[in-house]
Amino acid sequence: MKKSVRKMIDIDEALCDGCGQCVTGCAEGALQIIDGKARVVSETFCDGLGACIGECPTGALRIVEREAPLFDEAAAQRHLAEREKAALPCGCPSTHVQLFASPAACEAANRPAQIGRGPEEESALKHWPIQIRLIPANAPFLKGADLLVLADCTAVAFPALHRDWLKGKTVMMGCPKFDDVDAYVEKFTEIFKTAGVRSVTTAVMEAPCCAGLPAIVRKGMERAGVTIPLNEIVLGVRGKVLARR
Repeated sequence: MKKSVRKMIDIDEALCDGCGQCVTGCAEGALQIIDGKARVVSETFCDGLGACIGECPTGALRIVEREAPLFDEAAAQRHLAEREKAALPCGCPSTHVQLFASPAACEAANRPAQIGRGPEEESALKHWPIQIRLIPANAPFLKGADLLVLADCTAVAFPALHRDWLKGKTVMMGCPKFDDVDAYVEKFTEIFKTAGVRSVTTAVMEAPCCAGLPAIVRKGMERAGVTIPLNEIVLGVRGKVLARR
């Protein structure tokens, strides 16, 4: 493989907190979060322009000049195409699009009482699937939706999720640390281009890695060329709302 001295991205692992924001800033797919740290998956995918640097909140990235394989734009494009293909939903039942109708007033009134138990709350979930990776961008429940984009852990941490947040919302869940950030950005870009989304609320934990989720949503809006009202909620590990932006 031919090499030359050229500009390359360099990552200080001691400063990297694995937030994933640099991954969304790399249009060539050269970066990926692996074992909680940003890493270059192939030097041939890095063009050395440094667009990812401005996305890093900790200063872990810099451009250096060193010997490296030449940038291969065709290989980078193939890599992006293969990653997008791998992110497409499989044929398992968890990917089947479903819409859940709320029970009519008469149906609710005629449900049998549960002896010895208090009233059970109804699930406010109105669709399936809910994982970002599994939701097709053309899913009918996305049309004109008010999106609630949750970091996975918030569903366990926040006890009143169904009562306070889910009603009337279309929910999408994922982990910005362990999932494919680039695929998320592409998914939201396509959704924002075609679905006519009315608003977006993101909910994340106070952990630094969670901060990548609102950034992913914003990047999707930017690439789609749209401006959509965006609300951000940050939860503590005990489920207390720490911030609303």
